[in-house]
Amino acid sequence: MSQPRSSYAVGTGLFIVLGFAALAYLATQTSSVANVHQGDSYVVDAQFTNIGQLKERAPVKIAGVRVGQVQSITLRADHDVADVKLSIDKGYDHIPLDSVATIFTSGLLGDQYVGIEYGSSKQAVAAGGTLARTKSTQPLEEMLGKFFGAGGVVDNVGGSYAVKAGFSNVGTLSAGAPVKMAGVVIGSVQSVHADPVKLNAQVVLSIDKRYNAIPDDSSAAVFTSGLIGSQYVAIQPGGSPEMLKDGDEMILTQSAMQLEDLIGKFLVNGSPSDKKDAGNGSK
Repeated sequence: MSQPRSSYAVGTGLFIVLGFAALAYLATQTSSVANVHQGDSYVVDAQFTNIGQLKERAPVKIAGVRVGQVQSITLRADHDVADVKLSIDKGYDHIPLDSVATIFTSGLLGDQYVGIEYGSSKQAVAAGGTLARTKSTQPLEEMLGKFFGAGGVVDNVGGSYAVKAGFSNVGTLSAGAPVKMAGVVIGSVQSVHADPVKLNAQVVLSIDKRYNAIPDDSSAAVFTSGLIGSQYVAIQPGGSPEMLKDGDEMILTQSAMQLEDLIGKFLVNGSPSDKKDAGNGSK
C-alpha cells in the first residue's frame, strides 16, 4: 500500500514544481525586466498625461519588435504631465519626428510598454529630441468608447486653442469626443451646453496648436462612427485666407442627423431605384 502512496506524492510534487517553473517562464516573458540587455543607444523624450502602471526598464517597441526601454519617468514640476525618457538602440535612429508614442498593455493583464508608430516626416528625431505626439494609457471607459467607434485622442501636451460652434442638435455628443479633419483626430470636444439666448447647443472645440492653419470659413458637422458608434465633430476646411484663432466661432455647422430623420427621409423620398422605376413607368 505504501508504493502507490509514494508514487502519488512524487507525482504531485513533480506537478507543483513544473507549475512553478511554467509560471516563472511566463513571468520572464511578460515582465518588463525581460531582455533588458541593450547595446549603444540614444535617448528621446516623450510626455504623457497618464502613464498608468508604466515602469522604468519597460520595453519600447516598433511594430511589435523591442528596440529599447524606458530609462526614467519623472513628473514635470511646471505641468501635470509625466516626462518619460526612452532609451532606443542606435540601430533605429531614423524614427520620423512626427511619430506617435503610445502606452500599451501586453495582453489583458500584462505589463505596460511604449509602442512607437512611424509618422511621415522626412526629419528624424535626434538624440535628446522629443516625440511630441503621444497617446497615454487608456482607462477601460475610453477603450470601450474606442470599440464603439469614438477613436483615440492624441494628447495635446504642446497646447491647444479653443473655437466655438453652434448646433441646433448635437445628438449624444459629449465632452471628450474627438474632433477630426480628413478622418484624423486633431482635438477633442471641450464642453457642450445649451445657449439660453440663441436656443441652440454651444460646443467648444479644443484643437491641437499644430493645426493652426484651418480657414475661418471651414464648416463643422456632427457625425456618428458606424451605425451605433459614438459621435464626433468633423471639420471640413474652407478656402478663406484667414485662419481660425483662439476664441473664434465657426459659422457653418451641420447638426447631428437622428435615426428617425434618416428613416423618414427614406420613406418619403424613396430610394433612387424607386424613382427610376417610376420614371420608366410614366413613359
